[in-house]
Amino acid sequence: MAVRISSFGKYSDGREVSLYTMENRNGMRVSVANIGAALVKVEVPDRQGRLADVVLGFDRAEDYLENGCFFGVVIGPSANRIGGASFLLDGVECPLAANDGVNNLHSDRERGWHKCFWEAEPGEDSVTFRLKDLADNMGFPGTKTAEVTYSLNEENELRLHYHASSDKRTILNLTNHSYFNLEGHGSGSIEGHQLWLGASRYTPADAGSIPTGEIADVKGTPMDFTAAKKVGEEIDADFEQLTFAGGYDHNWVIDGWDGTLRRFATLKSPQSGRVMEAYTTLPGVQFYAGNFIEEERGKGEAVYARRGGLCLETQYFPDSANKPAFPSCIFGGEKEYDSVTVYRFDVD
Repeated sequence: MAVRISSFGKYSDGREVSLYTMENRNGMRVSVANIGAALVKVEVPDRQGRLADVVLGFDRAEDYLENGCFFGVVIGPSANRIGGASFLLDGVECPLAANDGVNNLHSDRERGWHKCFWEAEPGEDSVTFRLKDLADNMGFPGTKTAEVTYSLNEENELRLHYHASSDKRTILNLTNHSYFNLEGHGSGSIEGHQLWLGASRYTPADAGSIPTGEIADVKGTPMDFTAAKKVGEEIDADFEQLTFAGGYDHNWVIDGWDGTLRRFATLKSPQSGRVMEAYTTLPGVQFYAGNFIEEERGKGEAVYARRGGLCLETQYFPDSANKPAFPSCIFGGEKEYDSVTVYRFDVD
């Protein structure tokens, strides 16, 4: 399985951005790019064997320099939200960009790793992207290095292996912000998709989407996906958590987390027959139903709109830096960050 390389446009400083495409014997194709170590395309067959690209994104690198919805990119050094745009580490206050009201979202909208140029090293069936982040950049202590490897196997498994380190104790919480639509990236709402989550608890949040610190049972609430149901079945229910976030945009606590790879989600499209199983070594997943996608043009002239794709962002919990009871996302020195997330595609 050789990796094909093609031109994908230019980075802001004029460097050439490449698109790296892996294809297995089943015809599944995955394309990734230097900018933001972005997952640009995931082409998989439906129950009739017809290929479609099931992730939202753009046809040119230049569009990823904007990308207000973070389509497909790797978020770092800290994914999701940090309350009050600051955290206390080893007695030192670390102020961050207040870029989501008074809070911090995805590290920094312009300087975050999703906007960076990552150096690429193609393998036989993989592509590894590497990045070095300057000391204390964006307010996060330490000089940090990171890499993410995308690999595709013959079982239609797309594997994302993240590794990062820092010369000082710091926050490291990486994720991929892909939006999935198993009917095809430009095919409209995902509210008809069926979702199962292996998560009987979640972290309720305030009106600014900052967890309160509580870990709550989903039973008896619209947050319960322990039995598969349509995403749209209760998404607009009169339930405070959904009212705050305009629908689903919350962290679920993965059952039985012990750092090993475990299945946490199954997503199905009854219309196309495509099925995606998701696995991770991390303790949480942000299920975001695309409530705030504003109409914009994506790949192949497709127009993306509200709830046109959903995210399953594996992660340490939001605001873990300020919530000592949550699993810690503090790394650095001899403690290096390492995680794996797998998306496996099939049909029913």
